[in-house]
Amino acid sequence: MASRTWHFLLALSLLSSAAYGQLSPSFYATSCPLLELTVRATMIAALLAERRMGASLLRLQFHDCFVQGCDGSILLDDVGSFVGEKTAFPNVNSVRGYEVIDRIKANVELVCPGIVSCADIVALAARDGMFLLGGPSWAVPLGRRDSTTASLAEANADLPGPTLNLDQLIRAFDKKQLTPRDLTALSGAHTIGFSQCQFFRGHIYNDTNIDPAFAALRRQTCAAAAPAGDSNLAPFDAQTQLVFDNAYYRNLVAQRGLLHSDQELFNGASQDALVRQYGSNPALFAADFVAAMIKMGNIAPLTGSSGQIRRNCRVVNS
Repeated sequence: MASRTWHFLLALSLLSSAAYGQLSPSFYATSCPLLELTVRATMIAALLAERRMGASLLRLQFHDCFVQGCDGSILLDDVGSFVGEKTAFPNVNSVRGYEVIDRIKANVELVCPGIVSCADIVALAARDGMFLLGGPSWAVPLGRRDSTTASLAEANADLPGPTLNLDQLIRAFDKKQLTPRDLTALSGAHTIGFSQCQFFRGHIYNDTNIDPAFAALRRQTCAAAAPAGDSNLAPFDAQTQLVFDNAYYRNLVAQRGLLHSDQELFNGASQDALVRQYGSNPALFAADFVAAMIKMGNIAPLTGSSGQIRRNCRVVNS
């Protein structure tokens, strides 16, 4: 019921197309009217198989948009002399869900071949993953085209890491024309999903701004010395790990953020008040999260005749 309430509130606030830039939610209304139904059906099957996939596909879009813009470049495999972004440190053995994007693309190609970009499929899959886990829904601006290039260097340089402090996080988001409020809202995606021990080890063993009982709990499955347990998983939100809600912010107030970068949002600085607001007002969080997702999805898209519509999301058309 809560997610439906969020949906209603957001529908009222997102009627203006001004936020969409060059993109439009109705881009495929004529050329591929079954697009969103096809994506939703494939996503339902994916989450029935593994609920965590909803969080994974949201992260996939974030890692796509922060490198070269929202152009599907993260999907490209290393082939021959072509070097993609999958082996970048923030992505390798970490970003997942590529096979779900492949399945969605294959199903979409059956109903409207050669029409829908992989970049748009990534955006729709991220939205549906959130909605199917109880979060808000929104009209996804569409019309992106796929890149013919990728940048391993930019992926290593521009994707914010889990050890950044607040000033570094703000600068990383500002580089993509996202505000500190966008940063704090988008970080709420960590209300679902899991992280590997290697990314939160420093926080639970070395930081002091952490609840001691929480640190002790996480240490049970994350050894102090690397590489022991590097890939062991822990939920960002131990209470509702696969439900999209605002518990993430209440956890931060209680000093139970999993990553160092999570807890930096509530650590006696500029975002503390907003974290408290989101923790007590789920509708405000939902509205800001959707606005920030639309804004992030509009980072440097390829449109018009730029780029291409890939036949296979993993390789550039020959």
